[in-house]
Amino acid sequence: MHPHSALARLQQFTTLGLLAAAAAWLAWHWQSAPWLGVSGFAAIVLGYAIFLAVEFVALYFVDRRAAHPASAGELARAWWGEVRVAPVVFCWRQPFRWNAVPDHLNGAALKGRRGAVFIHGFVCNRGFWTPWLRRMRASGHAYAAVNLQPVFGSIDGYVPIIDDAVRRVTAATGLPPVLVCHSMGGLAARAWLREQQADARVAHIITIGTPHRGTWLGRFSRLANGRQMRLESGWLGELAKYGSAQRHASFTCWFSNCDNIVFPVETATLPGADNRMVRGVAHVDLAFVPRVMDESLARITAL
Repeated sequence: MHPHSALARLQQFTTLGLLAAAAAWLAWHWQSAPWLGVSGFAAIVLGYAIFLAVEFVALYFVDRRAAHPASAGELARAWWGEVRVAPVVFCWRQPFRWNAVPDHLNGAALKGRRGAVFIHGFVCNRGFWTPWLRRMRASGHAYAAVNLQPVFGSIDGYVPIIDDAVRRVTAATGLPPVLVCHSMGGLAARAWLREQQADARVAHIITIGTPHRGTWLGRFSRLANGRQMRLESGWLGELAKYGSAQRHASFTCWFSNCDNIVFPVETATLPGADNRMVRGVAHVDLAFVPRVMDESLARITAL
């Protein structure tokens, strides 16, 4: 069901291109100025860490008056965690291993056991969920993980992709699935709920670092889905009309006081939802915190 991923090709090109540029710089300068060669190599390979640091600085100044402000130590630990996890996700799992763990939808043993649909976020694909998919397969539960395409399209355009995945998991299990969503994926799930009037077709929705009310960083985007995620955007305002404390009771919203992408902090919560904060963890890393994974997977199997 996943013949290709446009994002995987883009990230393959980016990853291999950066490695080639770093290696070329090192080789060019090795004989005449080894220190310059090594410094340039490190700058090319690790430059993303500086970009992440800028995001954390912005988070610090925007969230200084938040209800759960992050300490300097928490921000430093969160930055280091994101530095470690980002290359694994964006330079390995998504570009080269995005389909390593295929959807699990066949087998009589899946009937009557709750399944899940995994919905990734902005500039991601189904490879983001690889550790989750392995655990779901090991536990004997059905699942489907989507690729939201086009990568930079409107969030509303992802509704048919999610609808198809929900139908397939429901057919495999005979039960409405749980939706597990990271970042923008939570907004795509809510757009699907609104367009399809689909509350009865899901058992629960888990969002991880989702900008339910937008994010401060959205102001810098000129992309369709990026503009939709601006703080209090018109699109988010329309989406909120299909929301209430009663409807949000079917949501679990994981958020962090050190989310370098979704801030101010409270924008990742919903009124009436089971809002759960994890301190000192960054945006991508939040999806792989043992507590987040364990409690979310337990919720799926318990329903």
